[in-house]
Amino acid sequence: MRETIDFLLHDWLRVTELTSRERFADHSAETFAQVIDTCERIARERYAPFNRLVDTEEPRFDGEKVILPRATHEAWAAYADSGMLAAAQDYALGGMQLPYTVEAAADAFFAKASVSIGGGLLTRGNAGLLMAHGTARQKQVFAATEFSGRWSGTMCLSEPQAGSSLSDITTRAEPDGQGFEADPLGPRFRLRGNKMWISAGEHELTENIIHLVLAKIPREDGTLVPGTRGISLFIVPKKMVGADGQLSGERNDVALAGLNHKCGWRGTTNTLLNFGEGRFLPGGKPGAVGYLVGKPGEGLRCMFHMMNEARIGVGLAATMLGMAGYEASLEYARNRPQGRPVGPAGKDASQPQVRLVEHADIKRMLLAQKSYSEGALALELYCARLVDEHHTGDAEAAREASLLLEVLTPIAKSWPSEWCLEANSLAIQVLGGYGYTRDFPVEQYWRDNRLNMIHEGTHGIQALDLLGRKVVMDGGAGLKLLAARISATAERAGQVHGLAEPANALAGALRRLGTATQSAWATGNPEEALANATPYLQAFGHVVLAWIWLDLALAADLSASPGRAALKPGKLAAMRYFFAYEVPKIDAWLGVVARREPLTREMRDEWF
Repeated sequence: MRETIDFLLHDWLRVTELTSRERFADHSAETFAQVIDTCERIARERYAPFNRLVDTEEPRFDGEKVILPRATHEAWAAYADSGMLAAAQDYALGGMQLPYTVEAAADAFFAKASVSIGGGLLTRGNAGLLMAHGTARQKQVFAATEFSGRWSGTMCLSEPQAGSSLSDITTRAEPDGQGFEADPLGPRFRLRGNKMWISAGEHELTENIIHLVLAKIPREDGTLVPGTRGISLFIVPKKMVGADGQLSGERNDVALAGLNHKCGWRGTTNTLLNFGEGRFLPGGKPGAVGYLVGKPGEGLRCMFHMMNEARIGVGLAATMLGMAGYEASLEYARNRPQGRPVGPAGKDASQPQVRLVEHADIKRMLLAQKSYSEGALALELYCARLVDEHHTGDAEAAREASLLLEVLTPIAKSWPSEWCLEANSLAIQVLGGYGYTRDFPVEQYWRDNRLNMIHEGTHGIQALDLLGRKVVMDGGAGLKLLAARISATAERAGQVHGLAEPANALAGALRRLGTATQSAWATGNPEEALANATPYLQAFGHVVLAWIWLDLALAADLSASPGRAALKPGKLAAMRYFFAYEVPKIDAWLGVVARREPLTREMRDEWF
């Protein structure tokens, strides 16, 4: 995997060119390599050996606190000590001012070693949101302490009765008495309600847990504003914090109501939390103390800062689980003798068995895994590179990066979570019956990965976001820009020997995607357009990955690197696989979109 990371960072994304910018001027290819070396080592020593342990020793509640294996505590300490929580932050915050592209590449090793132990995705995202939308004191007290690793963070959106429908949340936030607005940490409220599916919602890994909670401020008559416009965002610490950032020793009115027991990600606590049930009484009265972030009614806008970052993180986690399964099944196929090849006269049972990797169908499954996981990794790092461009590029480059991220974020989350899950299924298939046992890790990779199609917005939600908002916003500006970049790659590849055929296939798929987008909205009826949003998402994702693979093929001319002689033909073979086996699926998906297939709208409950 390291060879692929280096190829993507340096040969394709040319990340060292970022060091010409003031923010990254202290860095070089050598410092980038040192960061990745350190993270690779920590992941190898502190994460990978305990991946099975945390899967079998699930978090448990002893009546007072959540118990996690000692290995999880040590892994978190090693991660926090590495400085990676603040890697992309300013020096003044204890950060390294690393490009996000390098940070994402380094974090990939932790996700691959044990996604269940976890890294700092939520904590970093929580603190990053506060840096963007919090007050100066909120940044100093909460964000900076999270970046140090002393405190950790969560995001609290879903509720048991609402699920993904945030319009229907009922958690209430009422002003905390007279003079509440004078609190140095921000306008002070008391929250009451329940939140569900809160990852890392209760544990003893850090001194404090900082919850970012969506809630509604009641109107004067006590009713809640309907819809998402009534949602505000609040900082709710597990333990009360003084204006100076010191813990007061008092527990906030946030209580663990239960642990969810999951198919995968078993090493991460997943919780139901009650806010304001009265078990704890901060200041002598019930209600969880929360501090308003931003303006009332703008909570969802603020939260999307964290959600979008988390969606790229989920995509990266899915990618690395796919990569882990690919590497495990490849190793098994290279070492397991089984069967004999089919020759012109059939099989000769008198001949010795050959290794699995020599069978054509095994190669097909390995090529599929390679094309899914390596293509997905390229996509995630490309999106990370866009984040760097958005923050440090000139005005036009930053504008274009922002447009592309709007369109690509649903793909960066959804595509790896679907197709790297398929890669994990193929890894089990390569091992056969052994793959379905706990003697080998591939079944755990599949279980861990199955969550990622649900995490941070289900597949259907990403599809509605893409077709319902992202491709039509600003007159389709983001889609037009992406199409221009895809077309430029196809045009370049069309001039290269051996790449003209896939270049033409990509250009054709892009045209049909554009036509289907217009056809979906031809009547202007959202119900008709969005009924087939998920096939649209799948087709769109495959067009994007075909583009990524063709662009990687153009970057794979490594004849001057004899030490990586197998890298170029390997990348080209994966590209050929994707165009031969995957690109033909695009037309089937686009067909139902373009004709606004009515079946799912017309289907009735009783017909099931």
